[in-house]
Amino acid sequence: MNHPADESCFAAFPPAVLRPAELTSFSRGGGARTIPLVTRSVGAEIFLTGQTLFEGGAGIALHTHNCPESVTILDGNAIVKIGGTEHHLTRFDTTYVPADTPHRFRNASATEPMRILWIYATVDATRTIVETGVTARIDAEHHKAPADHA
Repeated sequence: MNHPADESCFAAFPPAVLRPAELTSFSRGGGARTIPLVTRSVGAEIFLTGQTLFEGGAGIALHTHNCPESVTILDGNAIVKIGGTEHHLTRFDTTYVPADTPHRFRNASATEPMRILWIYATVDATRTIVETGVTARIDAEHHKAPADHA
């Protein structure tokens, strides 16, 4: 049974079937590209999801978010650094990273691809690159030039 407070979480988000193979991917640079899934453009008001694909040896810079994030390895092997500690991850291993915790993912293989599913706890998620201090909204990345091979 839904409670009145629960109604606001579900009322504005129409059902959707999202097929990553049919969606546009966006370059993250350095051999990584992102496919947005559950976003404002499909009606999300509570959380964001998507996938990031890493070519062999690719990684993303150490960064933080303004909200919690969970990542599941879908394919390949990863090395994640969370708060200064590295962990080796394989298919279906899942992380939880609290807000403002420095972390980064990189492909553990120099040749095989890696794919992750990410979930941010708010549609207003941001990423701050630790090295530069530059902060950008996650959804702003989805308006950059598409990757060459979507």
